[in-house]
Amino acid sequence: MTELTPDTARLLAPALAHSRYLERLFTRHPELAEETATQIETPFLKDEMLARLPTAACSDEEFKVHLRRLRQAVMARLIARELTGRCTFDEAGRTVSELADVATATALKQIIQSETRYGQPIGEDSQTVQELIVVGMGKLGGYELNVSSDIDLIFVYPETGETSGPQKIENHDYFTRIGRRLIQMIDDPTEEGFVFRVDMRLRPFGDSGPLVCSFAALENYLLTQGREWERYAWIKGRAMTGDEKGLMELITPFVYRKYLDYGAFQSMRELHAQIRREVIRRDRADNIKLGPGGIREVEFICQVFQLIRGGRVRALRQRNTRTILAELVDQGSLPHQAAAELDAAYVFLRNLEHRIMYLDDAQTQMLPTNEDDRARIAVSMDFADWPQFLAALDAHRAIVTRHFEQIFDTSREAPAPSPAGAWLDGDDDEGLQQLAAQGLADPREARRRIQALKNSTRYLQMSERCRQRLDSLLPHLLHTAAALPAPDATFARLLDLIEAIGRRESYLALLAEHPKTLERLGEIYSASSWVSGYLTRHPILLDELLDPRLLEQLPDWPALAARLRRELAEHAGDTEARMDVLRIFQHSQIFRLAVQDIAGLWTVEKLSDQISLLADLILQVVIEQLWPEIPGRHRETPLYAAIGYGKLGGKELGYASDLDLVFLYEDDHPDAGEIYARLTRRISTWLTTHTSTGMLYDIDLRLRPNGASGLLVSSLEAFEQYQRKSAWAWEHQALTRARFCAGNEEIGRKFEAIRQSILRQPRDTAKLRAEVVSMRQRMLETHPAKETDVKHCHGGLVDIEFIVQYLILAHSGEYPELTANTGTIALLATAAQRGLIPADLAEKSRNAYRELRHLQHISRLNDGTLDAERLAPLAGELEAARGLWGVLFGELV
Repeated sequence: MTELTPDTARLLAPALAHSRYLERLFTRHPELAEETATQIETPFLKDEMLARLPTAACSDEEFKVHLRRLRQAVMARLIARELTGRCTFDEAGRTVSELADVATATALKQIIQSETRYGQPIGEDSQTVQELIVVGMGKLGGYELNVSSDIDLIFVYPETGETSGPQKIENHDYFTRIGRRLIQMIDDPTEEGFVFRVDMRLRPFGDSGPLVCSFAALENYLLTQGREWERYAWIKGRAMTGDEKGLMELITPFVYRKYLDYGAFQSMRELHAQIRREVIRRDRADNIKLGPGGIREVEFICQVFQLIRGGRVRALRQRNTRTILAELVDQGSLPHQAAAELDAAYVFLRNLEHRIMYLDDAQTQMLPTNEDDRARIAVSMDFADWPQFLAALDAHRAIVTRHFEQIFDTSREAPAPSPAGAWLDGDDDEGLQQLAAQGLADPREARRRIQALKNSTRYLQMSERCRQRLDSLLPHLLHTAAALPAPDATFARLLDLIEAIGRRESYLALLAEHPKTLERLGEIYSASSWVSGYLTRHPILLDELLDPRLLEQLPDWPALAARLRRELAEHAGDTEARMDVLRIFQHSQIFRLAVQDIAGLWTVEKLSDQISLLADLILQVVIEQLWPEIPGRHRETPLYAAIGYGKLGGKELGYASDLDLVFLYEDDHPDAGEIYARLTRRISTWLTTHTSTGMLYDIDLRLRPNGASGLLVSSLEAFEQYQRKSAWAWEHQALTRARFCAGNEEIGRKFEAIRQSILRQPRDTAKLRAEVVSMRQRMLETHPAKETDVKHCHGGLVDIEFIVQYLILAHSGEYPELTANTGTIALLATAAQRGLIPADLAEKSRNAYRELRHLQHISRLNDGTLDAERLAPLAGELEAARGLWGVLFGELV
C-alpha cells in the first residue's frame, strides 16, 4: 500500500489493523485513504452520496463505475468511523441502507432516461404514467442493513397497460426490462466490485415467478397463495421508489389481521417451532445470526408480537427492530428489563456482525476460527483477548435464548392439541400401549414425534391424498423399526425422512407401494445415523433403493464416467442443470458405496480407494466441463493438473472428507497464469456451491505454495523451485501423501518426478527429527492426545503417519521404494524389510493403524465417539506404536 502521511496513518490505524478489505481498497485507491482521514469526523449522509453521482447523461457502464466508487467511499469512511469509535450501530445501518436507496433510485432514473424506444408506461384504467415500485425487504426495509449484506428486493407496478412510444409493449414487459437492467446496474461485478448483491427470491412464487407484478397480481397472490412466512417477511417491506401509499394499502391487510383467531395463533406457534427446528437442524452454533441466542431470535421476538398485535396497534407496524423493542415496553408486551437486555444484546451482536464482515467485505455471520481474525475481532470489540470477548458474547446469547424461550412458552394460548394416539386408532393410553407393544423403549418420545409430525405445517399443508398415504405408512414404519436393532432410534430417523419428503407424494408412494424398499430403508436407517441423515438430506436417492443390484454391482468407473459425460452433454449450455447432474451422480455413488459398506462388502482401505476414485472422476469431469467456458482460453485442452494432498492424496477419503488440492500448469502462453487462475476459481465454485441438490465437496487450497497468501495456481517450474528452496519441513511431510488426481497426465508424470526428487534429497536426520517432533507438539496444542481420540492419541493415527513421513524423508534417498504412494500400512512394512525399524514394532503398528482407521470409520458412520472399552483390545498395538515413536524420536511427544 502507498505510504500514508503520519496523520492519516494514525487516524486510520485501528481500521487498517482490523480490515483486510480496507487495506486492499486503499492499495487500489490511495487517494481514498487521504480523503477518508480528512472526512472521518463527518457521517456519510444521503446528500453527499447524491452529490458524488453524475447529473449529466452518461452510459450505463460509466454510471456503474460511479456507483461502485461511491460504495467504496462510503464503506471506507464507515469502517474508519466505526472502528475508531466515531460511529454508532444505528448510524452504520442507516448509512448502508441510504446507500442502497440512493443507488437504487439513481440507477433506476438513469435506466429510464436512457430507455427511449418505448415511451412511458401508461395505466390502462387511470391513463397516467406508471412508476416501478422497488420494495426493500428485510433489514433494508428497517434502515438497519448489514454493511456487507445483499439486498432483498421485490418489483411492483400499479397498473397493467402499454407504453406510449412508437414501439409499444405491455407495461409488464417494459418493467421487466427495466428491472433486469436495474439488477445488473447494482449487482454486476466489475473491476471496481459491485454495489449490492441483489436477491429477488422473496417475490411472489420465488425464483419461478415473474420478475415484476402488478398491484392486481400481487393482491391475488397474497389472497390465494400467501403464507405465514410471507407475512413475516413483509413486515419490513418498504417502497424505495414509486407509490408507497398504494403499496401499503395492499400489503397491510395481508400482514396485519384485524382479528386474531385460534387458527392464526396456531400458525404462529408452528412458525416459531419451525424456525427453532431449522436452527437446530443446521447446527449453526457459531452463526451469530441464526445460531442460538443470535440476531434472528431478537428479530423474531419483535416480529411475532407485530404479527399478533399489529392489526390493532399501529405503532407496532414500524420496521426498525430497536424501535419495536421500545414500543413493546410502551405497549406492556415486554418488561422494561427484558427489552433493555434484548436491545443491548442486539446492538452487541450487530456490532460484532459488522466487524466480522469488515475483515474481508464478506457476507458472513460465522465466528472466525483462525487466531489472527479472532484477535482482530476481540480488539475491535474492545476486549483484551478472545476469551474475554467470547465470555461477553456467550452472556448476551444466553440472555437472548432465555427470553426467546420464555416468550414462546408464554405465547401458548391455544388449547392442547388432540392426543397423538388418535393417529394410532386409540385413546391416549391405548396409543402408548400400542407403541410399547412394538418394542419401543421410550413410547412417550415416539408419541411426541408422531404428534409433532401430525400437527406440523408440512402435514397440515399436504394434499388430502398425501395425508392418506402418510397415515397408512406410519404403522409400516413402526413395524419396520420394531424388527430391527435400536428400534427407537430407527423410528426417529425414519420420521425425519417422512418430515423431509412429506409434500412429495411420489416419495410417499414409493415407500407405500414397495414394502421391500421400506425394509431395506429401515435396515440402512438402523445401521448408520450418518447414512440415514445423508439420505434424508438427499431423498432423490430413494430411487436407488429400487435397484436390485444395489448390493451386487460394484463401481465400474470407466462405465460410470461415460454415463456421467453423456448426461452432462444432454444439458450443454445449462450451468445449473450440469451442476445438478454432477451432484446427483456423486450423491448416488456415495450412497451406493455406503449401503454396500453397511452390508460388509468393503474393507476400510478398499472403500477409501473407491471414494477417492470418485473424487478423481468428479475433478476430471469438472475440468473438462469448465475449460471450454474460460475467457481467453488458447488451447483445446488445458495444460493443467489437480494434485491431491492429505486424505485425497493418500487415497484415504471418507464419506464426508474435504479435498486438499493444489493446482499446477505448464504453459508458456503469456496469460497462462491468469487464465488458469480463472479456471481454478470456477472449479472451486462448482465444487463448493450449494444448490437445491446439495454440494459436491468442501475444498482446502491452503497447501499450495505460500499457503493462503499464494497464487491459486502455480506453474510446474515455480512449484518445483518453491519445494526446493522455500518449503518448510511440514510441506515436505505433506508431499509424501500427494498424487496426481485429474487433468493433464503429462503434468501429472512430471509432478511425480519432482515429488520423488524432493523426497529423496539428502537431509540432516537429526534436524529432521527435531522438526517432525516440533510439528507434532504444535498439533497437540490444538488437539490434545485424548485416549479415546483414535487420530490424536499417543500411538494413534497421526503418530503413525508422522513416523512413516519421517522414514520417507530420511531414507528414500537410499531406498526409493519408500516414495511409492502405497499407503501407510504398506510403507511400514517396506521400512521394516529394509531394517529401518524393528519388524515386531512395525507389524503391531500396522495392525494398530488398520484397526484404528476401522474404529474411526465406525464412529463416523454413527456420528458418535469411542469409549475406552472399544480401544482396550488394541492396548498392545498402541503400546508398540508408542514404542516405535520412541525408537525414532527418543521419547513420546
